[in-house]
Amino acid sequence: MIHIGQLIREELDRQGRSVGWLAKQLGRSRSVVYRFVANNSLDTEVVANILRILHRDFFKELSDDIDVEPKGIDKEC
Repeated sequence: MIHIGQLIREELDRQGRSVGWLAKQLGRSRSVVYRFVANNSLDTEVVANILRILHRDFFKELSDDIDVEPKGIDKEC
């Protein structure tokens, strides 16, 4: 499974931007944004705000990574 915080960090690096810059854009403290990039699970509203700022659709990437076929579950139930 994709690590959302790592994707955000990689995109910041790719754009030559810092966590401090993102924190300013989000109106959050740097320590809060450092926690975002350390986490593998983030609130969808936070991800939506970050994708708007960085212009990268993290939701699509996460969705593309998910295997939607259940394994070991009877589909007839």
